Amino acid sequence: MKRWIVSALAGAAFLAAQFLMGCSTAPVSDAAHTAAGTITVKVLNIGQGDAILVQTGEKNVLVDTSDVDERDKLRAELKKADIKKIDTIILTHPHADHIGGMDVLLNEYSIGMVYDNGMPSTSKLFLGYVKKLKEKKIERKGLVAGDRVDLGGGAVFEVLAPSAQLVKEGNVKGYKHDPNNESVVGRIVFGDFTMMFTGDAEKKEEHDILAAGSNVQSKILKSGHHGSKTSSSADFLRAVQPEAAVISCGVNNDYGHPHKETMKKYHALNIPVYVTAENGTITITSDGKTYHISFERGEKQ
Repeated sequence: MKRWIVSALAGAAFLAAQFLMGCSTAPVSDAAHTAAGTITVKVLNIGQGDAILVQTGEKNVLVDTSDVDERDKLRAELKKADIKKIDTIILTHPHADHIGGMDVLLNEYSIGMVYDNGMPSTSKLFLGYVKKLKEKKIERKGLVAGDRVDLGGGAVFEVLAPSAQLVKEGNVKGYKHDPNNESVVGRIVFGDFTMMFTGDAEKKEEHDILAAGSNVQSKILKSGHHGSKTSSSADFLRAVQPEAAVISCGVNNDYGHPHKETMKKYHALNIPVYVTAENGTITITSDGKTYHISFERGEKQ
C-alpha cells in the first residue's frame, strides 16, 4: 500500500541511509484526496535550468530552483507571483541548473520542507544547502518510487523514481553516480488533471520507470533534460500520452536545447510543445477537470 511521505520502507540498509540523512521513517496514514479549487503550475522563464512553481489552495511548491547565474531571474519570477513563503521544495538532482537558486531561497524566503533524491553528492552547491538546512533546522527527506507528497488542496505528487534499490546502492561509498538518471521523477495528480515532472531523466531512467509498471499517463509532460535528444524516448512518450509538452531552456543556449530530434518526436505524435526560451513563463491552470495553458509571448512549437 502506498503511504504518505515518508513511508516505512523495507530494507535495513535503506533505512540506515535515511537515518544518516536525518529523515523520519514514521508512516502517515492514507487519506482520501479530492481536488479542491484550482492548481496553477508555472514553468518559470529562468534561462537554462528548471524552476517550476506549483500553487494549490494551500501551498506554494517549487520543483527545482534554476542555475546559479539565473538567481535574479528566479527572484523576479517569484516576486511576479507574489511569493513570500515556499512550503515545499522538490530538488530533482544536484546539478547546478536545478539547485543553483537554493542559497537565495534559504536566505530570502521562509521554507517549510525540502525533498531530494536521497543520495549524496560532492557538489559544493549540494553540500552548501544541506549544511544550511541543518543550521536553519529545515527538514530534508529523500524520495523514492511509491512515495506520495501532499501538495495541499487535494493535489498529490506521486513519485515514480528513483527506486529504493537505486537509492540504497547510491548511498554506498564508492558508487559511481549518474545524476541525470537519478532524478526524482513524478507526476502531479489533481482530480483528473495530471502532469509529469522528469528532471533531467534520460532514456535509461525512462526505461526503468516503464519496466516498473508504473502509471505514467499524464496530460502534460515536462520534457526531460531541457528537450535533449538523450530523453523523451519514443516508448516513454507513447506510454505517457501527453496532450502537450513544456520545455525549460535558455535562449540560444550552448547545448542547442531543445534538440531537433526531440521536437520531431513530439511533432510526429501531434503533441504541441511550449518552450520557455520562445514563450517565456508557461502557466497551466486546472480545476481538476479541465486545464488551460497560457504563455507570455510567441506561439506554441
